[in-house]
Amino acid sequence: QVQLVESGGGLVQPGGSLRLSCAASGSICGINLMDWYRQAPGEQRELVAAISTGGNTNYADSVKGRFTISRDNAKNTEYLQMNSLKTEDTAVYSCNGAFVIDTVGSTWHGWGQGTQVTVSS
Repeated sequence: QVQLVESGGGLVQPGGSLRLSCAASGSICGINLMDWYRQAPGEQRELVAAISTGGNTNYADSVKGRFTISRDNAKNTEYLQMNSLKTEDTAVYSCNGAFVIDTVGSTWHGWGQGTQVTVSS
């Protein structure tokens, strides 16, 4: 069983920065995709940023130029660097991943528990 654990959330003032981490553990043979979603109260969960095996990235329009997603394959960890934070960025941020879990190419898809990001003065 693959486990995903997010960390790095907290309270920050508008204009500040946070760096979120998502560490994957378990029987991982490879990473096909890791991405970040967020869900604010009363809103649907939305894709924030994604990074593929080949290093291709995509971002929601609302965070382009402010957020950067990256991955450390050796540590099975992805990061979300969030700069110039706005109050509307307040949400629970969750990581999602698709992993190769055996030598014949089986895959596992799952979610972390989420970490709260609150942007407030």
